[in-house]
Amino acid sequence: MSDTLLDIRNLRIALNGENDKQVVKGLNLSIEPGQTMCLVGESGSGKSLSALATMGLLPPVLTPLSGSSIKLKGEELLTASPNRLRELRATSMSMIFQEPMTALNPVARVGQQIEEVLEFHSDLSASDRRKRVIEMMEQVHLPDVDKMYRSFPHQLSGGQRQRIMIAMALVMRPQLLIADEPTTALDVTTQAQILSLIRELREEQGAAVLFITHDMGVVSEIADDVTVLKLGEVMESQPVETLLRRPQTDYTRDLLQSVPSQVPRMARDGVSTDVVLATDDLCKTYGGGGLFSKSREVKAARDVSIKLMKGRTLGIVGESGSGKSTVARCIMRLIDPTSGAIMVGGKDIATMSQKELKPQRKNIQIVFQDPMRSLNPRIEVGQSIIEGPLNFGVPRSQAMDRARELLELVGLPASAVDRFPHQFSGGQRQRIAIARALAMDPDVLVADEAVSALDVSVQAQVLDLLAELQERLGLGILFITHDLGVAAQICDEVLVMQHGRVVEYGPAGQVLGAPQQDYTKALISAAPGRHWDFANFRPFAEAP
Repeated sequence: MSDTLLDIRNLRIALNGENDKQVVKGLNLSIEPGQTMCLVGESGSGKSLSALATMGLLPPVLTPLSGSSIKLKGEELLTASPNRLRELRATSMSMIFQEPMTALNPVARVGQQIEEVLEFHSDLSASDRRKRVIEMMEQVHLPDVDKMYRSFPHQLSGGQRQRIMIAMALVMRPQLLIADEPTTALDVTTQAQILSLIRELREEQGAAVLFITHDMGVVSEIADDVTVLKLGEVMESQPVETLLRRPQTDYTRDLLQSVPSQVPRMARDGVSTDVVLATDDLCKTYGGGGLFSKSREVKAARDVSIKLMKGRTLGIVGESGSGKSTVARCIMRLIDPTSGAIMVGGKDIATMSQKELKPQRKNIQIVFQDPMRSLNPRIEVGQSIIEGPLNFGVPRSQAMDRARELLELVGLPASAVDRFPHQFSGGQRQRIAIARALAMDPDVLVADEAVSALDVSVQAQVLDLLAELQERLGLGILFITHDLGVAAQICDEVLVMQHGRVVEYGPAGQVLGAPQQDYTKALISAAPGRHWDFANFRPFAEAP
């Protein structure tokens, strides 16, 4: 106990303090200096609430029950005054939140936001504060730190914003760092850099890390010990090697076996010759410049040519800014391409007017990354599903009957038509978004990062659903992702993009199994958990 930095005992958190409404049910864990503990579980498991309770940031409706204890260096946090908790934050414990764009102030320069921590918690002069911030920004490997200091959050990439959050959390050199899903929305190379950075800072500063994630690949890369939560209850707590090799509960085994394998699936026989989508030298260029600045062109997509067959899945992979989502939006005509052809249903839709385009839209539909933002929160899901067919003249009663069929097709009850989006889980909402897309009976389904925000088990369910629907309906699927494991599991062909250009294109087994280009090799080598065969609970090096 004398070496324990954070000690959580019998932590029980309840809604409105009512014993029968517990959302965290007796959590016990301890962390020593220099140790990384991963808190793992699906959405609703209570892992983020446990972190917020440690920081004293629980919302008022959630209350730790009597007998709960959270001690930092022996000091009880649950009974500490608000002033004492403010003193401890940043100096003794800090937290990196999941989404830096919402955690950072959009109208303040990022350097000033880091400096605010020093202004509140130290007696440094203004010049010394700035010097310390610049040093911290260099320590988290940000480029051109003087420019970064003056930048606003929207001017930085996702990985750079996350580094700013890490710099802010570590500028006072706290002994405990809590990281709440800090890499979930990042591409594989940026994710690898952030994980390496956290390891490096832990070793240099001797900090303890409580790392919250649902990604078992990340767990295998960074954890010393792992605690698994399900619906607020601890399933098991083990050293990482023991947990990955010999999980003790069915729940942990299911989590591990839901991790998408990085080994490409076997090539499927019977390739159709029916082309449902093709592009030829597709380009998208953005022009900039203002009254007092020179025009600047950004080529977001350059000479992209693809061909998607009926019943096949083509994956487009790459880092943030590679142009993969730009290509998807051009194909959907959500933005207009600068040049090139887009063939859907045998017709070039690239230069069609909106009036000409309307009859063609039913042939190609899209499923977005976040269904909560793409579904109207004010109307029942049935109304969202029938909106497209109604616009094409389908009678309301017929469209609603079809909506009920589609909900059952995607694994939801027909009665769900009368419920609102907020009444469903994230995975269920994504199923509804898929049902809405299928309501138009499309030939092509574009899935733009459609599973990246989901838990691994829910992700596996949605991927299985897409494969089943493809088999049943003959859909051609254009799958946009930064997760190479997902691409390996679902794609027949893979196209790799970098800076708007096609780097490599071919069968998934060839591109992901035996890549030819250095960039593709770098992407694969950066993927977390690439050395583990999670389904068989062993490293790939030990495969028979």
